[in-house]
Amino acid sequence: MYLSRLELKNFRNYKKLKLKLSSGINIFIGDNAQGKTNVLESIYVLALTKSSRFGAENNLIQQGCDEGSISGVLCDSSKRKELKVCLSKNSKKVFLNDKNVSRISDYIFHMKVILFGPDDLDVIKGNPQNRRDFMNIQISQLYEPYVHYVNEYNKILKNRNEYLKLLNLNQYSDPRYLEILDEKLIDRAVKIYQYRKMYFDFISSKIGDLFEKISGNHRLTVQLENNLDIVEYREEEIRDKFSKKLKDGRKKEILQGTSLYGPHRDDFRFFLDDDPMKIFSSQGQQRMAVICFKLTEIQLFYETVHTNPILLLDDIFSELDVKRRNQLIRYLPKDVQIIITTTDLKNIKKSIIEKSKIFVVENGTIEEKVE
Repeated sequence: MYLSRLELKNFRNYKKLKLKLSSGINIFIGDNAQGKTNVLESIYVLALTKSSRFGAENNLIQQGCDEGSISGVLCDSSKRKELKVCLSKNSKKVFLNDKNVSRISDYIFHMKVILFGPDDLDVIKGNPQNRRDFMNIQISQLYEPYVHYVNEYNKILKNRNEYLKLLNLNQYSDPRYLEILDEKLIDRAVKIYQYRKMYFDFISSKIGDLFEKISGNHRLTVQLENNLDIVEYREEEIRDKFSKKLKDGRKKEILQGTSLYGPHRDDFRFFLDDDPMKIFSSQGQQRMAVICFKLTEIQLFYETVHTNPILLLDDIFSELDVKRRNQLIRYLPKDVQIIITTTDLKNIKKSIIEKSKIFVVENGTIEEKVE
């Protein structure tokens, strides 16, 4: 899978931009604040319809403009797909081969991306909601039904929270309606939990060996955590424990006016030699842990959807020392499209530069560098 063409209109600092990309390595070089990261962000939005930057959704359209768009040609095996995301102040529309896709959840399964960037440490150091968002985005690219279950769950959850508030204010409200919502919530939760279990089972089976090869003598583990005391993630176990938790905690939920249990409260944590990395590990160890996590994801993408994702490397070479930089390169698949941003080509091995397509970025303009 690779993106052969990219076109931007009124996106960030690009009024108009058309690029032909290599199916191999593409390097965008330029000073800071010239628009390199905006290119990667546009590819991320084209794939997943949302920004890779937390809280940046309202600023995607170029200042002074009412509308913008991102479009691209995706080559996947023998298939050619034209993708487009149209942005306006109040809406977002997506198109596949010039046909409007009414549900975004039906669109995001087509193009797979994995982003390596300076904000990766948030996966370890950030708050649980950011980790849940990250987890949902990654799993949605792997298992098409997952995003539908999450969307349905969130709609039911919203209705349930509103009704809990009503029960808190009015003791004569009918609690039987809450039981109906509970049944619907549990039905979707079973599927969500099981997809998450598959995802983390694969990550856990591979990441330890990879991290040990890179770091030498440390043991890395990643653990999915739930607040229902689920252990085996069998359907019967999930239903029984979720149902019991809702019944036992009903008074507390009504009093607080919100749903306190379920997959919307899940989290996952990194451990190095059984110690939580968020507290006890150095920034360098944390960064390599997240890199290993994403390298393991590449294997999972290939085994699950039988294609490599497009890799977006946002100035990551400047974040790593030479040893770790070379280790990262060593474990990247050879037949994958890689799009790199950097301020200096000295950060990148000469052997990589020689086989790359290089673009020079300056103040919202991009030109291909021709030797």
